[in-house]
Amino acid sequence: MSIKDKVIIVTGGTSGIGEGCSRHFASLGARVVIASNQEERGQKLEAELRSAGHEARFIAVDVAKEESVQEMVRRAVELHGRIDGVHCNAGVWARGKVTEFDEAIWNKVMNVNVKSVFWTAKHTIPVMERQGKGVIVITTSVAAFIGFPAHALYCASKAALESLIRCLATDHAGWLRVVGICPGTIDTPMLAASCEGWNKPVAELYADVARRIPVRRLGQPLDIAQTAAFLLSDEASYINATSIVLDGGTMALPPW
Repeated sequence: MSIKDKVIIVTGGTSGIGEGCSRHFASLGARVVIASNQEERGQKLEAELRSAGHEARFIAVDVAKEESVQEMVRRAVELHGRIDGVHCNAGVWARGKVTEFDEAIWNKVMNVNVKSVFWTAKHTIPVMERQGKGVIVITTSVAAFIGFPAHALYCASKAALESLIRCLATDHAGWLRVVGICPGTIDTPMLAASCEGWNKPVAELYADVARRIPVRRLGQPLDIAQTAAFLLSDEASYINATSIVLDGGTMALPPW
């Protein structure tokens, strides 16, 4: 399996799963474009990876805005002349039932989690089509399939991505592959934020969750990055229009 020299854009590439993917892809010899709205973190990550001898460039982007995504793609092509793969990782989370949300929260979650993937696909697909080949990997979530309490909007946004994966793959069949990764409980800043308000320390909550997962541990960003690297490689050329669940066996659990 190799992604050496492939040009890969990682959106949300400065934190959590995205950062783990940026680091791992670069370590495998990919030419990584780290795309994020966290400019200071992005510049530091670029400098760190380049000082280690890796090919990495940071591009500031607001993935919820089409013109910003279009500029990101333009700059990536300007830097490298092509785009072999995109890993869409940017995401936000909001707690609540539908009765607790307003339009502002709806727009924030849907714009980042769903619309950003639309814009990224819209502007990278023409580049890939000219090349005759490309791969888009989209980070969804087991939340697309499970009705997590007080996660109505987040779950809905991730379910939308599952449908989008199938549509993109069939609309651009023959040269574009589109695959989803559905993480379970991954040790990221977003997971830590979801623990706010509980009456237990985060470490205790994590330990309790880990005991319930069949593999008996939380997932790590590297778990996602290793799978994403394979999906972006030519060795995964027959994996298309589907999603890979990476949850340590969580969805196999009975409800008791």
